[in-house]
Amino acid sequence: MGKALIIGAGGVASVAIHKCVQNSEVFEEICIASRTKSKCDELKAKLDGGKTKITTAQVDADIVEDLIDLITEFQPDIVMNLALPYQDLTIMDACLATKTHYMDTANYEPEDTAKFEYKWQWEYRERFEKAGITALLGSGFDPGVTGVFSAYALKHYFDEIEYIDILDCNGGDHGYPFATNFNPEINIREVSANGRYWENGEWIETKPMEIKREYNFAEVGQKDMYLLYHEELESLAQNMPGLKRIRFFMTFGQSYLMHLKALENVGMTSIEPIEYEGKKIIPLQFLKAVLPDPASLGPRTVGKTNIGCIFKGKKDGQDKTYYVYNVCDHQECYREVGSQAISYTTGVPAMIGAAMILTGKWNKPGVFNIEEFDPDPFMEELNKWGLPWVEDFNPVLVDALPEESKQPELVR
Repeated sequence: MGKALIIGAGGVASVAIHKCVQNSEVFEEICIASRTKSKCDELKAKLDGGKTKITTAQVDADIVEDLIDLITEFQPDIVMNLALPYQDLTIMDACLATKTHYMDTANYEPEDTAKFEYKWQWEYRERFEKAGITALLGSGFDPGVTGVFSAYALKHYFDEIEYIDILDCNGGDHGYPFATNFNPEINIREVSANGRYWENGEWIETKPMEIKREYNFAEVGQKDMYLLYHEELESLAQNMPGLKRIRFFMTFGQSYLMHLKALENVGMTSIEPIEYEGKKIIPLQFLKAVLPDPASLGPRTVGKTNIGCIFKGKKDGQDKTYYVYNVCDHQECYREVGSQAISYTTGVPAMIGAAMILTGKWNKPGVFNIEEFDPDPFMEELNKWGLPWVEDFNPVLVDALPEESKQPELVR
């Protein structure tokens, strides 16, 4: 049915590539491209022999001309950007120049400032529309599936949604004192930033890890969770009519927080360059180099994730609550695709989002966040490809939980 150029060869890309090969009716041909071609060749060697034709290429995703040359040579129907969010704009530029559909899993983040927001990518709306091509932003889990869950809830269960709480729980244990489950650089920048949530038309900022709750997650158990800013809040605040408040909570263990605080206190999470032995180095990038590679965590991670959304709103004039979530088992993911559940829960929706565009189910020119499309076909595919969802029509609301004492401020 179509050809996909997949940029990236890390943990998420590996899962998405496995799933594209499983879905060979849609993905007839893929090209895996990365700065390090040997990683692409390793993935090809693992997966060759099926119905999907696989080729590989070397590309520097920071260089628009190189991307244009590769797209022109391979002639894909869609570019799946599974590289770093620093490279979103160069890849979007290349897609515009070649009139090729685009998809990513995380919004653009400038390398020199810890700030992730959609404004840079939303500025491409008119150009993509005029070019007659689709850009699908944030087709991972959060952002991604959480947006699809929101659109599905509004379509089927609410006249208007007033409150959304997104809960991201990782109950997995990899056995290391400190490691991150996805790119350490992105993960630590995200966690150590100020929290933010949207309420009554404005953003309210909190200190890092200032707001804590305990929640009893199905199949995982009681976990501490903390309010963070997460990118889907920005788009959902605009795209969900009648919304009064949206928040995002993520679970962290005390060992993770203790190590993170120590690293911050000694300056290891800084993105400001320092001079060392005559060279400029960025402490956070050095830290990334000494931490375990997230892709190596798969065989040693046990436990489950539970990620979902709790909604509160109105239906036929009556108050209504609804919780929809997915539980994913780290070891089952590893057995299937050689990855832990964090990469799995992002890589599967990346494949599904690309398939929505290739099959024409989601096909309108412009730049769109995932909740702006019909959620039903995507929800069906989640059940089919390994991320089944569960519904709860009487959930425990976050606001019903006792407020926990505030955590010590993380030094920035």
